[in-house]
Amino acid sequence: MKLSLFFIGLFILASNLNITEVRNNYKEAVISQFKANSFNESLKDVTKKDDKRLVAYKGAAIALAARYLKGAKQKSETFKSGVELVEFAINKKPLDMEVRFVRLSIQQNSPKFLGYNKEIEGDKNYILTNYNTIRSKEFKKYLGSYILESDFFTEKEKSRLN
Repeated sequence: MKLSLFFIGLFILASNLNITEVRNNYKEAVISQFKANSFNESLKDVTKKDDKRLVAYKGAAIALAARYLKGAKQKSETFKSGVELVEFAINKKPLDMEVRFVRLSIQQNSPKFLGYNKEIEGDKNYILTNYNTIRSKEFKKYLGSYILESDFFTEKEKSRLN
């Protein structure tokens, strides 16, 4: 019964992708394999033609799901395919704060040996410099919460949010 409700929920989510729900699901996806897989499944129909924020989140979902795969080669290849989608979104919308946030969050939380960490400082600086220009109160609150909870931002950087 629970499983059928889960799949019905996924179907509804996939057919009505809402950026607020995607954000919330992204935040939850790091908690468990089940949530990561659910998040990944909810974005399976997103294509490169869709909103670039959704493309970035799909890339993040794939990269996140890679951590639960068996075998280094499969993990690495899956992670790279997710990162390619994030970078595609960045190339199409380099000034989009949310796309930059998605890349930053992946880079900050991926193992160093994967080498996906070259834009951390640039993304961090861009986000901190432009934080007060965010029009969406909802996204501003979401991003602010991430920054305040993150160990990757200094207290001085966090104080810039006010």
